Amino acid sequence: MSKIESLIQFLTVDIWRMSHDKRTEKHGMWIAVFKKLYLAVQFFIDKGVMAAASALTYSTMLAIVPILAVVFAIARGFGFNKYIEEWFLDMLSGQPQAAEAIVGFVNSYLVHTHSGVILGIGLIFMLFTVIMLVHNIEITFNQIWQVKQQRSWSRKITDYISFFFLAPIAIVLTSGVTIFLSTIAKQMEGYMLLGSAVRFFISLMPYVIMSAVFIALYVFIPNTHVKLKNAIIPGILAGVAMQLLQYFYIHCQIFLSGYNAIYGSFAALPLFMLWVQLSWTICLFGAELTYTSQNLEEFAFRAEPDDISHRYKLLLSAILLSRICEREDSEQPAATAFQLKMETGIPTRIVSDLLFKMTQAGILRQSYASPKDEEAVYTALLPIDKLTVGTMVDRLEAHGKWEIDLPLDSLCKGEYWNKAIGLRHDYLQNLKSVSIRNLDVFLMGE
Repeated sequence: MSKIESLIQFLTVDIWRMSHDKRTEKHGMWIAVFKKLYLAVQFFIDKGVMAAASALTYSTMLAIVPILAVVFAIARGFGFNKYIEEWFLDMLSGQPQAAEAIVGFVNSYLVHTHSGVILGIGLIFMLFTVIMLVHNIEITFNQIWQVKQQRSWSRKITDYISFFFLAPIAIVLTSGVTIFLSTIAKQMEGYMLLGSAVRFFISLMPYVIMSAVFIALYVFIPNTHVKLKNAIIPGILAGVAMQLLQYFYIHCQIFLSGYNAIYGSFAALPLFMLWVQLSWTICLFGAELTYTSQNLEEFAFRAEPDDISHRYKLLLSAILLSRICEREDSEQPAATAFQLKMETGIPTRIVSDLLFKMTQAGILRQSYASPKDEEAVYTALLPIDKLTVGTMVDRLEAHGKWEIDLPLDSLCKGEYWNKAIGLRHDYLQNLKSVSIRNLDVFLMGE
């Protein structure tokens, strides 16, 4: 085997099976970093994240004016509209034409709304586009985290309204801090060391603010528990990448002069869309990196739910269902997907997939202990004394619908077909004699 083939073998197979008592202790941090980046890039490509970024770009273009209208209106109510407008123009300093055009649209939107021209359907459309954008962002983040259950609409409304009220206040506070530091810097121009330090902090503020925004997105948007420590590094990297993108765009205007000469003032639109596309690409890659950082141990052998055999899925489903029944039988609190993962050792993404399928098949009930809980709990939908292995297998295999209208009576006729159907019926009846409640969990070979 050549050195290149050996390297490929090590990076794609061997490195994922290294035990912690070998080279991982000496180079553990670098190996972990490589694994996280490798998985993030792989998932970014395999899951079609670029297509999701394009979809979010379209939603953003549709909703940007209504969103800013809501934010500007709230800020205007508190007397902060000047700071919000300055913040937006500064954030899009690389696209001054697009920024000024959007601010003009927003101000016109607010004027007409205030005068009563845009009410009723117009107001409903504005709120609809705002909610749908955030809803699409949540769906995309949940797909990255392999979360199948969305927030309830009551939680969506309360969370989104809180966001729109808190965003202007946060922007004003950060603008106030920047203005305060700028004032101190001017007063300390005679002090070389202090003046330089304050100017450094001022230049660092955009990176800090942008990183904080990404960290907040990665922690709060997915409908699952995201640990803050796993979002910090991806958030910082995404924030720095966004600032570098802005810097690159501003200093490459000379290369875009020919583009502007062809399209004129219309050039601002495709360039702004390109900027939004790249921004969402950076954001979603950071989300993938957060996901792989938190779930790295789940990818020891990089098994995916779709790669698991049907027989093994039934075994794992029985294990999870028996633990859920055991909790209910002993009057313990209902378990979350994470708690079941900790009790059984089954990877989180596989636990979530199996619980979702059993919920869809009418075996489990998903609920929330309180409206503020982020993670759902799972209980048996049927009385546990009547829940059997046969019931579980029958419902899992029967879930779905016949999508092909075929003459099965004529296709499946004859002595051997009747014998096969009878054996199948006997198989399920025998399994229905095995209670999940009293099931002893054991491992069996494939």
